[in-house]
Amino acid sequence: MTDLLAHDRRPGPSTATADAADGSPRPSLLSNDGRRHLLPVQRWRADASALEREVLGVVEGPAIDLGCGPGRIVAALGEMGVPALGIDTSPAALALARDRRAPVLERSIFDRLPGTGRWRTAILLDGNVGIGGDAPRLLARCAELLGSGGTTLVEVEPPGVDTGVLEVRVEFGTRRSTWFPWAIVGADGLPGVAAAAGLDVTSLWAAAGNRWFAQLS
Repeated sequence: MTDLLAHDRRPGPSTATADAADGSPRPSLLSNDGRRHLLPVQRWRADASALEREVLGVVEGPAIDLGCGPGRIVAALGEMGVPALGIDTSPAALALARDRRAPVLERSIFDRLPGTGRWRTAILLDGNVGIGGDAPRLLARCAELLGSGGTTLVEVEPPGVDTGVLEVRVEFGTRRSTWFPWAIVGADGLPGVAAAAGLDVTSLWAAAGNRWFAQLS
């Protein structure tokens, strides 16, 4: 499905159904409750924003970006002097990452990964905490990857957004992906999700544009 859109598969926060200004279709995520979310493809393909670079200031290396997509976060960390590796399953997204010289591997998060037990930071931005539809399992996997004292940096939905699991599919013009499970984790529900993975929320904060981030240990 990632190759359907030639980018990574992640839901975006904005809800709409309109096409782009030039009339071309925009990739969107349809959930089984009827809601549709536009996918921020241009943001994923662009360089890391000033906001994102500010958030990345908390990252200690070496870091592993899980669901790295076109590699903007990995590339930004490299420019900041933080060693990082990106993991993704989409060949198309990884080709874009390699174009910007970001070190990446085509691998599932749940595959055998290099450096297991030695990473200082695991990164789940852009809604990637939803991967697999089981956020506690995913966060527990992050803990397996980390060394002693390591942390997970995760982006969550704003307060008031329900935490749960949806069946979703990507739509792009007349093209459709298969349905797959996706977890939604709101700021209010994060402590419970983290606890189910054996983790604590050590910090939770909002950045400009109503994006919410947390560190787990």
